[in-house]
Order: sequence, then C-alpha cells, then structure tokens
Amino acid sequence: MEPRLYQLSTRENSSFGGNDIEMPKVSRCSVSQCSYNENESCHASAITVGDKPDESRCDTFVQSDINGGFKKTVAGVGACKASDCRFNERLECVSPNIQVGVQDGNSTCLTFTMR
Repeated sequence: MEPRLYQLSTRENSSFGGNDIEMPKVSRCSVSQCSYNENESCHASAITVGDKPDESRCDTFVQSDINGGFKKTVAGVGACKASDCRFNERLECVSPNIQVGVQDGNSTCLTFTMR
C-alpha cells in the first residue's frame, strides 16, 4: 500500500527549497490511546502541532471508541503552532518527518527542538 502524498503550495519561496514542499510525515506515533493510532502509525490525514510557541502537543489527539482515519493514510503535519521549534518556518514544519509520543502525560511532537 502506497502512502498518500500531500503537497503544500506556498505563495513565496521558502528557505526550505522553493514554492512546493512536501508535508512532513508522522513516521511514528506511540500514543496508543489516540483513535487515529494503529500499530504506532497515525492515520489522520494531517495533524496540527502546538498549543503555544514553546509547546509541541499534538492538537489532533482524540480518545474515542471510534477508529479514526483511513488505513492507507500516513499522517502529515498540516500546521505547527510551536514557533519556537527550530523546524518551524512560518508556522509550517520543515522537518522531513516527525515522531509523536507521550511526554508529561500529553501527546507530543518528540521532534520538537528549541531554537
């Protein structure tokens, strides 16, 4: 099964490399309580990271009896509000991929690195 590929179009050139950038993938998610997680893979179409500039919580986390997302989908990072992260450029994640896990009791982007 091929994962879905998403592309983001930007209006201006970014230092990441041009007008189109590939949405970073969630390469691993160990938050087993999330409805989008199955076998450490996130199946949401896209996640949003960050509550505040210096926090990297996964805003897409949802705990439910319903299995979320589609099995063929590998989640991407749609937006990142953690503007203090070195991988954040104009509220977009420019890391090739991220990992999400539990930190301090919250689902968190473990790739977050302070500038």
